Amino acid sequence: MNQPIQKYEEITFQQFVLFIKIHSKQIEENINTYLNLEASISETDRKILEALLQSFLQLLTNPNIEVSKEDYADHLDTWLQSQLSILNRENFNLFQLLFEKSLITLMIQIKHNRIFVILMFLLSIFTYLVQSYNKWADESFSETTNKNSHENRELKRLQMLDKLNKLLIRSSGAQDLPYILKKCEDYFHYKRCVFYAYIPWSNQFYGVIGAELPKVQSMKGQINEENILFSSTKPIYLKSPKNYIKEEHIKLFNLSSIIFLPLTHKNQLFGWLTFDQLGEEFDCSKEELALLEQVGKRLGLFLSRKGEAATKTSDLHLTERESNILDLLAEGYDNKTIGELLFLSEYTVRDYVSSLMTKLKAKNRTQVVACAFRLGLLH
Repeated sequence: MNQPIQKYEEITFQQFVLFIKIHSKQIEENINTYLNLEASISETDRKILEALLQSFLQLLTNPNIEVSKEDYADHLDTWLQSQLSILNRENFNLFQLLFEKSLITLMIQIKHNRIFVILMFLLSIFTYLVQSYNKWADESFSETTNKNSHENRELKRLQMLDKLNKLLIRSSGAQDLPYILKKCEDYFHYKRCVFYAYIPWSNQFYGVIGAELPKVQSMKGQINEENILFSSTKPIYLKSPKNYIKEEHIKLFNLSSIIFLPLTHKNQLFGWLTFDQLGEEFDCSKEELALLEQVGKRLGLFLSRKGEAATKTSDLHLTERESNILDLLAEGYDNKTIGELLFLSEYTVRDYVSSLMTKLKAKNRTQVVACAFRLGLLH
């Protein structure tokens, strides 16, 4: 006679997350140890696994993840979608194995008395991730089994990139970026494309270009490295942005599904593009993300070259003091603070800001920064 399966003690998602947060440093150390011990892993795969493990640990230690309490499926789906561009079945299995080994080793190290409970909850998380990944992988496989269909899509991808290349070659500088983004909407079939610039010295972002410009320019803030949207070097697709974008911003732009695309060149980050369908939900394949990743690299190269050209060829001349004040404006300082930093009166700073508004034909301080970026003055 078979013995009935005995029920085991269960924990909540919040309890599991709290355990991970408390011991995150030790888990990270164990992850690094096991990564280095796996001699059979190639250097390329090692970098992919490191990115997967770090981003997953970052997900579990993100302060915002506790908002969803027991309904954590959205967080897991978002993380999985954000890794589509580097995931395959082999590195997914290795990722799972390494994380499990790191967590089990931790619990042995600290002589934790609830190893079984913690491990069972982790397995339930991985069960969900495996099911979601297999569903996505099976759909992608069925889409690519037809060789002719795959070749046709590849041809279209190359044609779209060729159009973008020709457009960038014809463009004269960063001042053409608004037109380039409108053409990107047409080329890649999205209804809205917005550019958010990155200011490295203050680690901030701000909206620069996009439809309904006042709304776009109202978007600015400090970069939170724990936010997966800012920390990823790959394009991120969010079926639903509710757990990663503030509710007021979702309402402001009527957001549903959205794609975040970093613009980079040689490890330099210029900012992000977002693509969406004006409130309509949409799906995104791994092929589409790979295409957009190439778009981000081309635009990053364009900005790295054209930024210098715009600075050199622009007829606009700023004095050294105006340039200093412009830099501080971009960092978000008010007139009083700028005056204290530069040993000027608040009124003198106000006059300089007015001069910048006149030279850049800007209506306010936000437009001063936006115009300066488009002219390459903040590169």
